[in-house]
Amino acid sequence: MHHPAQPQVRRATKADAPALVRLRVVMLHDMGAPVGDELAEWRSAALDWFTRSLGDPEMFAAFVVDDPQQGVVSNAVGLCDRHAPSPGNPGGLRGHLFNVCTEPDHRGRGYARDCVRALLDWFATDTTVSVVDLNATAGSGNLYQSMGFAPARHPALQLRRDQMSIPAPLAG
Repeated sequence: MHHPAQPQVRRATKADAPALVRLRVVMLHDMGAPVGDELAEWRSAALDWFTRSLGDPEMFAAFVVDDPQQGVVSNAVGLCDRHAPSPGNPGGLRGHLFNVCTEPDHRGRGYARDCVRALLDWFATDTTVSVVDLNATAGSGNLYQSMGFAPARHPALQLRRDQMSIPAPLAG
């Protein structure tokens, strides 16, 4: 009896950059971001960024689930950030996991988990990162917690660009 080929997890190549952008559009749209159309300027910038990043395999990796009929249907992306060395991280390298997304009609099959697991294996085996950070969306916290992720010891804060020129308080 012939069994159709099963979707496989593999490391992404430069040829997968368009699929990584496509899945980023799906993820950002699901998060309520205004993604624009195919000609949106950020999409070509993202394609260039993914293509260049995939050319730096020591600092960047993406893993995808490749469906024999439909191509890339899921992904997880990770990069290494250089930070100042510290006692717990003498090399100063930190990991960042992001862009985890599965096409809507392929969800619920464990593809995102498989991609994240492959990426964590890459971080553990091929890099010296001491910690991997991520920003979880509301619906994804359980997935990451089941894989060992926990809230950061020190809460992350943000200052957006449009808030960077804060007027000084009036002297009184």
